[in-house]
Amino acid sequence: QVQLVESGGGLVQAGGSLRLSCAASGRTFSSYFMGWFRQAPGKEREFVARVNWSSGSTGYADSVKGRFTISRDNAKNTVYLQMNSLKPEDTAVYYCAAGYYRYSYEYWGQGTQVTVSS
Repeated sequence: QVQLVESGGGLVQAGGSLRLSCAASGRTFSSYFMGWFRQAPGKEREFVARVNWSSGSTGYADSVKGRFTISRDNAKNTVYLQMNSLKPEDTAVYYCAAGYYRYSYEYWGQGTQVTVSS
């Protein structure tokens, strides 16, 4: 059974930092893309960042480029999202996802809330 479990969300002031973690289990993800997405109240879910588990190549949404960093720890089967210089507009539920193809994700976590106060 595939599981993606996010943690690390919380309340932070604007300009602060948080690090989200996504622990993956239940299958081998070595060829997969791991992504972070977010959904704010009343808005559609949007892409934030992705990393290819084997190559380490990354991609980011323009809105977070230069502030967020995605990484993975192969030994721990965990993907991280380091979020710096947080803004109130970053407030959302953040989801971890895994997919064999870059733009198609078949496994999703339950989400973790990030709230940035002004």
